[in-house]
Amino acid sequence: MAATFSSLSDDLRSPILPPPANNKTEKICIDEMLQKYCGEFGNWQLKHFVLTSLAWALEAFHTMVMIFADREPDWKCVSGRECSAGGSVCSMSPESWEWIGGKAASTVSEWSLICGDKFKVGLVQAVFFAGCMIGAGVFGHLSDSSLGRKGSLTVVCALNAIFGCLTAFSPNYWTYVLLRLLTGFSSGGVGLCAFVLATEPIGPSKRGTAGMSTFYFFSGGIAILSGVAYTFQTWRTLYIVASIPSLLYIILVLPFITESPRWYLVRGRINEATNLMSAIASFNGKHLPDGVVLALDEEVSESKQASNDLEYSSDYNLISYKEMKNKDAQVGSIVDVMLNPITRIRLIVAIALNFLGSVVYYGLSLNVANLETNLYMNVLLNSVAEMPAFTITAVLLDRFGRKPLTIGTMWFSGFFCLLGSLMSSIGVWKVIKMVCGVLGIFGMAGTYNLLFIYTTELFPTVVRNAALGTATQAAQMGAILAPLVVVLGSWLPFGVFAACGILGGMFAFYLPETLNMPLYDTFNGLEAGLT
Repeated sequence: MAATFSSLSDDLRSPILPPPANNKTEKICIDEMLQKYCGEFGNWQLKHFVLTSLAWALEAFHTMVMIFADREPDWKCVSGRECSAGGSVCSMSPESWEWIGGKAASTVSEWSLICGDKFKVGLVQAVFFAGCMIGAGVFGHLSDSSLGRKGSLTVVCALNAIFGCLTAFSPNYWTYVLLRLLTGFSSGGVGLCAFVLATEPIGPSKRGTAGMSTFYFFSGGIAILSGVAYTFQTWRTLYIVASIPSLLYIILVLPFITESPRWYLVRGRINEATNLMSAIASFNGKHLPDGVVLALDEEVSESKQASNDLEYSSDYNLISYKEMKNKDAQVGSIVDVMLNPITRIRLIVAIALNFLGSVVYYGLSLNVANLETNLYMNVLLNSVAEMPAFTITAVLLDRFGRKPLTIGTMWFSGFFCLLGSLMSSIGVWKVIKMVCGVLGIFGMAGTYNLLFIYTTELFPTVVRNAALGTATQAAQMGAILAPLVVVLGSWLPFGVFAACGILGGMFAFYLPETLNMPLYDTFNGLEAGLT
């Protein structure tokens, strides 16, 4: 009887229905999902990275084509006419000399941009970079908001193809200036959109090295362009040939590139972000468990905090099906960056570093264009010379971190520029001065591409491209100023470059280290990660 009563008592205490299946769902951010389940840099990321980074070569085409299109060709005396082959054409009658290759060789020969009109060549360059400055800000915002990374990249490549081809049909100089301004506007968005789109799906431990590798595509584009320009030596044909690859990129490459999962996430499109992460895991030969749900970093932090408060209660990391559905988009602008005290300081320092680095990089590029080679070989050698800087920086990036490397490369460049300013331009000192210039650009080439990675990691996803666009605008302002510094002559250019490099290294002390830190999605997530 007692046994029967005990059995009945146990039955009464047991649940009427069997316990439900374990429906625990883990909230996890993108970086953690990449590390634990998808792979930080697998086959999917490699394919996506290469295809996206090809856009850098397109930017090199549209930016550096002016070196060949606006060159001053050689000239020769007309037979039977009196002229001095070693003199200046400005002191000769127009009938006594002619351009080698004819007037169609460049814009200089076609529109006589020499003597009193020589400044117009520099004006075109300044206007192009001014367009880049405007475009970087506009497309930086659009890629963070409505268009997305891939959408913005598609638009800028299409505009580059259109404006580049139209430039070839410019009837006069001022139309040419206008079209170069428009090309600069679209080119200003290519690099930043491609960089962010290429690096956002990569895990934190591999992101730095991969980001440094994007600049091989830019230098490679310059090297290819030198061969293209050597083959097509009339400026109108060159512009068409240099613009067609942008159209081919849209047709043949962009369909195989996907949008950034981080952009999907901050726009509230949770299902699309999760499906994409599942596809990445599958392509990499891994599996994303059903119980893992993608969330913003601030939601993950709140979930962990709640679990601590509940002391690992049964509600730990449990979320309902409704929470897995799409949510409202997270948006931000450059105004939000300035209003936040953390990102405000970061943006100001990033602007200073990009401006100062650009002055040195572009200034030294113009200042060392004195190799005893023809123009095409000169450009080829300059592009190849930058590649060792990319390699060394990439190797050291994850060993020493972003901050020490930024300081070191800027001071390295500034030190040799300072030495160059102390050298005369006579005898062996002239050779030493040239070596100082080469070492200066070697150091600043490493800094210049490192700043892209550093700036990207300093800001949350909701404003990342807007912040990078603003920093790129500062770099374009430096590019506009660089030719004016070079014109100063004597020791002053090296002196200015030395001051910029040393000052930039001092500014970098105000930035935090971002090595192996996650890419935060929102301002709240960034602030939570610093506490």
